[in-house]
Amino acid sequence: MTPRTLVDIFRNLESLNKPDLHLYKKGGAWLPISSNEFVERVKWLSCGLETLGVKPGDRIALLSENRPEWSTIDFACQCYGVPLVPIFPTMVASQADYLLNDSGSVVAFASTQDQAQKVLDAKSNCPGLKHVVVIDEVAFGGILPYSTVLADGKAAYEKDPSAFDRRADARMPDDLATLIYTSGTTGEPKGAMLTQNNFVSNTLAGCSILPFDSANVGLSFLPLSHVFERLIEYCYYYRGATIAFAESLEKVKDNLLEVNPTLFGAVPRVYEKVYSRIQEKVAKGSPFKQKLFASALEVGKEVLALRAKKQTPGALLAAQHFVFDRLVYGKIREAMGSRFRFAISGGAPLSKELAEFFWAVGIEIYEGYGLTETSPVIAVDCPSAWRLGTVGRILPGVEAKIADDGEILTRGPHVMKGYFKKPEATKEAIDPDGWFHTGDIGLIDEDGFLKITDRKKELIVNSNGKNIAPAPIESALKNEAFVSQAVLIGDRRKFLSCLFVPDPEKLSAWAEANAAGGKTPEELIADPRILALFQEIVSRWNKGKPHEQMVRKFALIASEFTIEGGELTPKLSVKRRVVDTKYRDLIDALYAGSGD
Repeated sequence: MTPRTLVDIFRNLESLNKPDLHLYKKGGAWLPISSNEFVERVKWLSCGLETLGVKPGDRIALLSENRPEWSTIDFACQCYGVPLVPIFPTMVASQADYLLNDSGSVVAFASTQDQAQKVLDAKSNCPGLKHVVVIDEVAFGGILPYSTVLADGKAAYEKDPSAFDRRADARMPDDLATLIYTSGTTGEPKGAMLTQNNFVSNTLAGCSILPFDSANVGLSFLPLSHVFERLIEYCYYYRGATIAFAESLEKVKDNLLEVNPTLFGAVPRVYEKVYSRIQEKVAKGSPFKQKLFASALEVGKEVLALRAKKQTPGALLAAQHFVFDRLVYGKIREAMGSRFRFAISGGAPLSKELAEFFWAVGIEIYEGYGLTETSPVIAVDCPSAWRLGTVGRILPGVEAKIADDGEILTRGPHVMKGYFKKPEATKEAIDPDGWFHTGDIGLIDEDGFLKITDRKKELIVNSNGKNIAPAPIESALKNEAFVSQAVLIGDRRKFLSCLFVPDPEKLSAWAEANAAGGKTPEELIADPRILALFQEIVSRWNKGKPHEQMVRKFALIASEFTIEGGELTPKLSVKRRVVDTKYRDLIDALYAGSGD
């Protein structure tokens, strides 16, 4: 039966009989949770919500890293009829306070003592919050153990299983499934109201073109609090795939080799770091190995260009590709494990150069595009239709068009109901004809592939009235070996400048090789030799560029932008306003004497 709700997707798991629906690491070993165990726990926890006094329509908050309990709580809420409000575990107490208050959550689940403390700190400001439930076994007051709620729910379910069935079977496609708060880069966070049908329509469409199946093992490490990973995992559940929950982002490299997954989803920053490590390893190799790598990459890109045109390489090129696959490409792919099939990229633009590199060595990354408000996928590359430098064709069942000013508009079953308690903001986002205004600038080519060119609200307009898209320039600059992060400056200014964050590993390696090993990062970025390296990077970009796209000045920042530092959103997008405010003096110094 084709599912109409997330409850229907859950119901399909009841007959799956999969011994390893989930994998999680404990005590140094990867342990399985069967589909039957998972189904039982969802039913018990769903009934446990009633023992907490939760009523259908209430909201339930969740602050947790990715782990089996995240999905248990999610499906328990869907079956009970209460929307889940995910809160990023990286958020501080004041941010959690806002989301708990705005959503009116009556119960908050937290993974650890630290996460629970954030809720307890906010609880006095949240009069509607009745219970704080902690998943880990911790010993401090004011909380309920997760195990207790599960045990109470089990007793309630065994006493009357039909109560669970009545609630679950009453769920309808238009029922609210979740409130997901946008990151708030331009103002206070807004809760996007996503329905059962929003998610299910996106799941079915995604699974119709991407090769999700029951043999897949997906590694889960992007935050489930973000709609991108959550939708991917609904696809896993729909197809009966195994989900392995990574220990942390820092452990992903190790977990890849331990789990040997077939696929995963990641944001471009993850792929950038992998590429940077490969570049560093090549740079440390002998001149022969460096030349071998360069030749292999050139051949790989030639074959890739032919593949893109649905052509096959000639005998000589095919033979070269075969040899390089054994000597170079295969060794790079080993880092992904022997079963790796493909990866998905989303959350931010993936540079064409980066995509070409991975595809050239046999690592297929399908780039997608969407927003929280669109559940999230609007377009995605897939095995039967991909074009590097684009985000693929429009998803089946989804409408998209380009407005007169270049903005991407979309309409269909994937578009949210609106923003929670914000009717005016909803009207601004969704026009009377049902078109959601994405705020992104793009174009659809003659073959139907969507290309994102920039954010509408992040266009830089210089003092001469020239419009400049910062994303492509930043993307090109970040492809340089020494660059970790780059933020373009120039709105209402005479010229462009750039704030660079050097790659800390590259900076450290350079220091050791250049008798500067004892210097601090702050001292290194002031070293004339480092400044000269970055001037070369800027000069390479400027060569042949229009006057308004040239980067005239730059400054280096010693420490990376982070979520905790406030410069990045939870999905690792730069908060331009925060950067502009935080480094105001540094930016002003770049323009001193220019007449700005």
